Amino acid sequence: MAVAFADIALTPSVRAVQEAQGSAAAYVKFLSPEADGGDRLTEREAAFISLRDGFYQSTVSETGWPYVQFRGGPEGFLKVIDDKTFAYADFRGNRQYLSVGNLAVNDRVSLILMDYPNRQRLKIWGRVKLVEAADAPELIAELHDETYRGRPERAVVITIEAFDWNCPQHIPRRFTLDEFEEDFTNLREEITRLRAENKRLKSAKTPA
Repeated sequence: MAVAFADIALTPSVRAVQEAQGSAAAYVKFLSPEADGGDRLTEREAAFISLRDGFYQSTVSETGWPYVQFRGGPEGFLKVIDDKTFAYADFRGNRQYLSVGNLAVNDRVSLILMDYPNRQRLKIWGRVKLVEAADAPELIAELHDETYRGRPERAVVITIEAFDWNCPQHIPRRFTLDEFEEDFTNLREEITRLRAENKRLKSAKTPA
């Protein structure tokens, strides 16, 4: 855990629970003057973000209720702009606009990016700037993959406040069909080979 994440996450109430549960000593080092990092992307985080085809996003309404949704798109639809900023095209959906409405009154956002096959998870806290498509066509063009069926309504530009990698201990391994495709292809080829071999052996045993 880097200091930027600890500064946000380890609130007085969290520290009080850690004290009560006996884990406070393990986390105090992350708040020391010598601690640093956690608010600027390295090549590792930038590469990880750029390979995602979806993530979980949380916003908070003016009534204090959190709202979590899954945002998806083609692989690479999250674009890293620099070591403090990344963005994505916000596609038209069911037009409830819950996240957009929440962000209009509270620009804070929390994201969880998952890599289930490799059991990796990146948590990000940031602040959002919403940019309407009509106001920034060049930015939308940079963020939007023309081959994707979604229609972008705006750009969501996120300035990073803190990030942290999670322990993989309880992350299940899951695979998409695309991620399994190479294994499926190898399996199909093996089945085809075995069927041909089986046919050849049967033909060899058939009396003339």
